[in-house]
Amino acid sequence: MRGWDTATHLARSSGMARLGDWLEPHPHGIYVKPADAWIDPSEPVVKALVTHGHADHARGGHQAVWATPETLAIMDARYGPQAGHAVAYGESIRMGEVEVGYVPAGHVLGSAQIVLDFRGERVVVSGDYKRRPDPTCAAFEPVKCDVFVTEATFALPVFRHPDTGDEIDKLIERLHANPDRCVLVGAYALGKAQRVIAELRERGHMAPIYIHGALQRLCDLYAEHGVRLGELLPVADAKKADMAGHVVMCPPGALNDRWSRRLPDPITAMASGWMRVRQRARQKNVELPLILSDHADWDELTETLSEIAPREVWVTHGREEALVHWCEQRQMKARALALVGFEDEDD
Repeated sequence: MRGWDTATHLARSSGMARLGDWLEPHPHGIYVKPADAWIDPSEPVVKALVTHGHADHARGGHQAVWATPETLAIMDARYGPQAGHAVAYGESIRMGEVEVGYVPAGHVLGSAQIVLDFRGERVVVSGDYKRRPDPTCAAFEPVKCDVFVTEATFALPVFRHPDTGDEIDKLIERLHANPDRCVLVGAYALGKAQRVIAELRERGHMAPIYIHGALQRLCDLYAEHGVRLGELLPVADAKKADMAGHVVMCPPGALNDRWSRRLPDPITAMASGWMRVRQRARQKNVELPLILSDHADWDELTETLSEIAPREVWVTHGREEALVHWCEQRQMKARALALVGFEDEDD
């Protein structure tokens, strides 16, 4: 595993007909033929290699799962005990004729890029990733490779995420300007909710934060893995007046339902990269859109490809056409993979 982040990989073996022909992209996942294993399969399989714990990548029902210890803990919490095999960052295992390793992806707790070495050829399946700092997970590590499989969730030039600190400051300023109200932040239960809380702490907001019951289990899991979230209090145990002047966190689906009526005149906010699109904010009745994403934006995607400089780029789930076009303009061979079942749980 040493040198993955700096050394240019060995030239591919002359015996192979096509770069990466030992991987088969299918609508329900990527099949690694010489390992007889699947990467992020959307259907139950015998052997699954999982990049991270979001439900569009980590499904239950596999006979055996290889993932980071944190991802396995997330899957246990969501699906019950897994037949899991933990692979720590920087560790490698042998699966058939393939050396398999996991390196950080910077997406959510435990998220990893899966690095596959087979007969002198290296493929990196990045899963979902971002490049900017995040206090809740290990930072993305670039790995030189022959084929880089990249996501394309925000692969349009219009998607350039603003500074994280500025977005959090907007939240804090709105809170301080309305001491008789609360700010209700909709954020996905895995990753985004914990990141908003941790980013608030990084900006000096140390007051108790109230949380919807649906966030409790994963917030506890993050805390058990050393992520400092500070004092979190359940909304169910609080009086309306107690929450005035405080941040309240909930899943996006609870922003406008009956549950929110127990809150003191909430200012509705939502943390998502999609808040760049004003129509989405209006559709969800969001008063305070917070552009905060756990995916790479356009600049991060293109800068990552330039840094890694793979021989081929394979593009998955998202705005594949724009990123493939960008690659082709720079004489970088690229193609889109027709994978299905990848949703916006973690946007």
